[in-house]
Amino acid sequence: MPETPSTRMPTLFIPHGGGPCFFMDWSLMGGPADTWDQTAAWLKSIPESLPEKPKALLVISAHWEEDEFTLSTASKPGMIFDYYGFPPHTYELNYPAPGAPELATRVSQLITQQGLPEPRNTDRGFDHGVFVPLLVAFPDADIPILTLSLTKDLSPEK
Repeated sequence: MPETPSTRMPTLFIPHGGGPCFFMDWSLMGGPADTWDQTAAWLKSIPESLPEKPKALLVISAHWEEDEFTLSTASKPGMIFDYYGFPPHTYELNYPAPGAPELATRVSQLITQQGLPEPRNTDRGFDHGVFVPLLVAFPDADIPILTLSLTKDLSPEK
């Protein structure tokens, strides 16, 4: 990964709705069938809005907190179904994107340059805050993904 990207990529806040919301028929749940259609349409528009196809994605999920910022360096992250009470087919969703070791090395350097510890987790998979929106936005799962935890104290100073 080059030190300075040729094209600056945007930082995005990407919502993921409720659990596996984009993969359910909400009319069966008592709500309108189009409950999440606008959000899904926006997610699907993300690739076209970018200046180029990303070489990798760094995702910070609100569903992963550790004592210190932690990088997931799994080469083939699995699925973490951290939602409950949804239809059985939603526990069979799969997002087989590879991990991003080159990006992990660069992010690790940036974290340690700030004097912060930089733990790594080689087993962490993709929680639904990662795989649900990415299945909609980048369904081919061909972009390497690196996930970074929040800290449990949610300290803005860090």
